[in-house]
Amino acid sequence: MTLSTGLPQGAVPRLERPGPLRDRVYEALLELITTRALKPGQHLVESELAGHLGVSRQPVREALQRLSTEGWVDLRPAQGAFVHEPTEEEADQLLTVRTLLEAEAARLAAANAGAAAIGALEDLCAEGERAVAADDVDAAVATNARLHAKVMELAGNTVLAELAAQVDRRVRWYYTPVARQRGRQSWTEHRELIAAIAERDEQRATDVMRAHTEHTRQMYHDREK
Repeated sequence: MTLSTGLPQGAVPRLERPGPLRDRVYEALLELITTRALKPGQHLVESELAGHLGVSRQPVREALQRLSTEGWVDLRPAQGAFVHEPTEEEADQLLTVRTLLEAEAARLAAANAGAAAIGALEDLCAEGERAVAADDVDAAVATNARLHAKVMELAGNTVLAELAAQVDRRVRWYYTPVARQRGRQSWTEHRELIAAIAERDEQRATDVMRAHTEHTRQMYHDREK
């Protein structure tokens, strides 16, 4: 069975219990949007989403209202709900902020990381390289997010981590369309970053991370429409 919006059965995450239903529906829809299982511009039909999630329309409606407030969904009078289509300016602003946050995180990680942390980064990098070799874009995107989150964790700055968490899902949203194009080069850059952190070279780690995130930003703008 396939939704009229093109979402295949099996792509919809199972709702975990317990927890407020509206929150679980919100998380499920947000995951579908950020992974682009629901694509920008796609019409979101309440009854269909409710059927696939196994809930009534009310929590779906509440989740769509919340997603609209946060900028993930556009509610159009007399037309319904649609996945937001990000503008080039929106993408540029977010990815620029990401560069600032992650460059500082890389510097702090280089100052703080021990051998065990370096090993964890290397394991994640190897996992990402395997995903690229297998042409598994979803796994590559997920592992990329985990590696960057690990660098942020190693920075040891709670406020910085909280700010990064606020943009994490949007970064995944913008990264997914270019993940295949970035391919092996992205993971080569990750290797360079890990080496700089291992050497406790704060300036080099900052420079590598800044260049790495800038490459993604530029590729997003240069991607095939």
